[in-house]
Amino acid sequence: MTTDLLQGSCHCGTVKFEVRTALTPATRCNCSLCRRKGALMTPMFDAGELKILRGEEALTAYQFNTRVAKHYFCKHCGIYPFHQTRKDAQLWRVNIGCLEGVDPYTLEAAVADGASLSVVEEA
Repeated sequence: MTTDLLQGSCHCGTVKFEVRTALTPATRCNCSLCRRKGALMTPMFDAGELKILRGEEALTAYQFNTRVAKHYFCKHCGIYPFHQTRKDAQLWRVNIGCLEGVDPYTLEAAVADGASLSVVEEA
């Protein structure tokens, strides 16, 4: 798996970041949140590979179900640029649609079975 230094942002540009990660294997998740937001995510990477360049104060975190994973959203435009995984607080994923110069529609994606990790019925 090769990694590149990539630039990214939310829709309005308030949140800007850079990340060193691979793009493949790209993943979608079938948990209740991911199913609704429809994002294509990078493979997991170490937290130290993500650097917020601007707009950290504009990020808001959303946690649900077990309240372990932290999904970050820009409070101005509502876009989800990245999240801290439930599997390990030191592992993160980025929304590929937020990366500059990357067309998420050209990537094949596996589906992670996040729904089976739910501890709350219909969460």
